Amino acid sequence: MQIISELSPFQIVLLYIAAVSVISVITTIADKLLAAARARRVSEATLFMLSALGGSAAMFVTMIIIRHKTRKPSFMIGIPVMVVFQAVAFYIIYKNMFAF
Repeated sequence: MQIISELSPFQIVLLYIAAVSVISVITTIADKLLAAARARRVSEATLFMLSALGGSAAMFVTMIIIRHKTRKPSFMIGIPVMVVFQAVAFYIIYKNMFAF
């Protein structure tokens, strides 16, 4: 925990987004593999939740690369909208952290 206390708030936010992004990518790939195996899938609610928690950009890129959920309008519209919203929120937070 001492290492975390030495990080700036900006670095903590970046670590959080990186962690959620990695989890989002792994979960999206797992869902694609489960679909191919006709096994029980990851729920769409889980995928949207991970996206809403900060993994939207990574999930969207992963979806495009592995061609997963690309025929679903809710994903092809909803995830990019979250990317834009999160980018704006990140910008606002960044500007407020370093406002002089």
